[in-house]
Amino acid sequence: MSAKAYPAWVPYVVPMGLFLAITAGLEGQFEAQYPLIYIAKVILVTAALIYFRSTWKDIKFDAKQIPLGLIVGLVVFALWVWIENNVSYPHFLGERTAYNPFEKIPDEGTRTAFLGFRFFGLVLMVPLMEELFWRSFLMRYASNPDFQSMAVGEATAQGFAITVLLFAGTHPEWLVALLAAAAYGGLVMKTKALFPAFVAHLVTNLALGIYVVTQRDWKFW
Repeated sequence: MSAKAYPAWVPYVVPMGLFLAITAGLEGQFEAQYPLIYIAKVILVTAALIYFRSTWKDIKFDAKQIPLGLIVGLVVFALWVWIENNVSYPHFLGERTAYNPFEKIPDEGTRTAFLGFRFFGLVLMVPLMEELFWRSFLMRYASNPDFQSMAVGEATAQGFAITVLLFAGTHPEWLVALLAAAAYGGLVMKTKALFPAFVAHLVTNLALGIYVVTQRDWKFW
């Protein structure tokens, strides 16, 4: 399929749409098959990201931006864990699966495979998919439907606010997701680059994954 065969928004939206459809439509309905469904989701969404890899050009590697991304990512992680463990607020979208693979998957090989896919999805696939969709595409599109006429990091206050609110609205932990979206979006607008937000998102998710497994605090995934 040539680049002109579909609208410019399609490569940004399809991976996210596929991810949300599987998450909402299958994972909560078939708990016994959750590991296989999650692995299938990672494979399918990763395949979609690779197929639409033309969007990856929006993330331009810059080593000088890694320290800032690292700091923001760790701050978001610390806030995420502290707020969820110490602040009581309604989770309108329900709770996460809170899937404990050490309890649910007795076979060590199967459990190891699941954890491998879980960390790949959490640390690499999701930050890539979400930064391309939320901060590269939607923040610009909500500012100007002709989003390609704007550079990455260019956005109106309206585009920024809409992105932050919608990002929060797709997470059970909407309060901390609101703060995370504001941090990642603000980072993109400040640096005029997507790479530091990608690093921050990756660091947040990696730290959260390590915390979940080491502390057995499964409510976070």
